[in-house]
Amino acid sequence: MHKAQLSPLVMLLVLCFSMVTPLGFHQEVSAESSEIDDALEAEGLNLIALRNDTLDLNQDGEPDAIRVVVIMNTTNEFTNIELRLYGVHKDREVHDSFTMSFSGQSNASIVYDAWAQGEHTLRLEIVNQDGEKITTIQLPTYVLRPSLKTPELLLDLQAPTWIETGDACTIVRIFADQTGPRYAAEGIRTFSGAPFTVLDNQTSLNCSHWPAGDYTLKEAYRNDLGQTAESWLNITIHNRPAPAFSFDVIGNGNSTDEACLITMVPNMAGVDFTTFDKIWAVQGEQLAGTSSNTYDCSVLPAGVHLISLEVINNEQIRTVHGLNLVREPGADLTSEEAQTLPSRSFGEDTQTESVGWYSIGALGLIVAFIVFFMLVRVKDEGDHQNLRSFGPTPTILADGSPDPEGMPTTTDDSGMLWRQHPDGSMDWWDQELRIWHKW
Repeated sequence: MHKAQLSPLVMLLVLCFSMVTPLGFHQEVSAESSEIDDALEAEGLNLIALRNDTLDLNQDGEPDAIRVVVIMNTTNEFTNIELRLYGVHKDREVHDSFTMSFSGQSNASIVYDAWAQGEHTLRLEIVNQDGEKITTIQLPTYVLRPSLKTPELLLDLQAPTWIETGDACTIVRIFADQTGPRYAAEGIRTFSGAPFTVLDNQTSLNCSHWPAGDYTLKEAYRNDLGQTAESWLNITIHNRPAPAFSFDVIGNGNSTDEACLITMVPNMAGVDFTTFDKIWAVQGEQLAGTSSNTYDCSVLPAGVHLISLEVINNEQIRTVHGLNLVREPGADLTSEEAQTLPSRSFGEDTQTESVGWYSIGALGLIVAFIVFFMLVRVKDEGDHQNLRSFGPTPTILADGSPDPEGMPTTTDDSGMLWRQHPDGSMDWWDQELRIWHKW
């Protein structure tokens, strides 16, 4: 929508050209033009000049827009009118409008931008301030090539070739549509395939925190003029492997009066462990601090100690390694330390105590007696076990059927025989055990 104010000199030149060579002007002396003049005159208006100019806005040598210039005057003290420029292409119609508020003489210009390649038929409607159409001026049909950008979509991935969870990952959404907004025909963008909701105003998506998996992303757009665009992107995010490390141990198996140190050694090339949490524990009890790569085990007393280290990376993937650390008592121990610490082995010189053969024989006799007593008792209990009683044996009639004992009987659809007691309770006949069962 454009408005151009013409100076008095330009207006005079336009009037002169309209009188001599009406190139680009439409002043047809016909019944139609008379009707237009009559309709305008009834509103106190007079159309002085009307010009249509083809424009090449993108300078590609092809016309892509039409500028319609209108010069009018009014006999009213003040006039409000609206100019509506319509364009029709393949049964689709768009329009632009411009409001003129003037007294005396004034001019206005409206630019029609082609939104598709092909023929565009134009018409100009003049509407009064009450919204009532005063008249319609039919304009020529033009073959135009659009300079407006048609819908464009692109999903641009900015990430490493091999993506792991936590890697820097960004998806830039490139979108352009000059045609839809130009004629209030914006469309709807749809995005699918992401693990989280994506809004239209998000120009980029941070996929650094997406879960591992295969993703097929699609964005589509369609404006109200029927123009469409879509873009696809396939990405795979791999699970980052758990931290891999080993221990470098100094002092395992040595005495408590020697140095002891356990150091974590990363076994992953190119991975920075400095930001990972490191949790040391002794006998399952966590130690203070979560950043040290070493543990000073010199403080441990003699004995066998379970040392564990849990390393947690930035994605909360964790690895736990442990080792059994042996610390022997020192050579020079006080009597108090010797009583509280485990005894130290001196090989063949280590003193041992004899348990005694008499003690072993007595213990064997006691165990044999207990076993014999238990076996005899189990045998006695087995001899007196009785089978479960199924009740009195029912009488079998001569024809081989069970005796219902005078109670009414019936046979159900499955062939099961039932009898009914006077109190209404029921029994069913077990053919295999040949007894009646209460129901």
